[in-house]
Amino acid sequence: MTISPACIDSLNTKYLKLSPINRVRELYKDFHIADVMLTSSFAATSALLLKLFSDTNKNQTIYFIDTGYHFPETLIYKQYLTQLYDLKVEDIKADRAEHEKTTENKTWKTDPNLCCSINKVRPLDELKQKHKVWVSGLMSWQSNHRNSMTIFEKRNGILKFYPLLDVSQKERDQFITDHHLPFHPLVSKGYLSIGCSNCTVPGNGRDGRWNNSPKTECGLHL
Repeated sequence: MTISPACIDSLNTKYLKLSPINRVRELYKDFHIADVMLTSSFAATSALLLKLFSDTNKNQTIYFIDTGYHFPETLIYKQYLTQLYDLKVEDIKADRAEHEKTTENKTWKTDPNLCCSINKVRPLDELKQKHKVWVSGLMSWQSNHRNSMTIFEKRNGILKFYPLLDVSQKERDQFITDHHLPFHPLVSKGYLSIGCSNCTVPGNGRDGRWNNSPKTECGLHL
């Protein structure tokens, strides 16, 4: 996809003034649904973003990267939200042989970047070629890296869209409470950021991810 820096600046100027729900509505005026790739990890508070899209366009497919290492609670949460919002969810998985090799070698211990690359990043590579804009529920307060992002930005050949980027943690929690949305079941046990079971422990923010490691991102959004 070819898009100029001036066009991205124009999109950011327009969308910055909008509320998250109106950003999602506007997305379908600027892009065809076939151009939109929406991913969800069905993690700590995915219910917020998924409700916005469910309320706006129920025909939107949500892609879930099944790493093979998710907590059982995550898969239960995924099933519950899928039924609750009548979502169209499609699972994306790594090459079976490569995934099994990470299991045999416990790659998440020796080379977590490689493990994430095989089980998270690579499965989306082919899918990204079929879309123009990739939607994700990242928020700027979640990490220093995410704090440097803009609502629209070009990364690795695709236009990224973060409709919740400037939503604060307090605003997110208030929205979930006000709309009686379900939190991930592990949140009540101190897991405030939830990834694969092999690499996630209880902790504030993303402190519980890749514990005792300088790694803070899986690589999908770098």
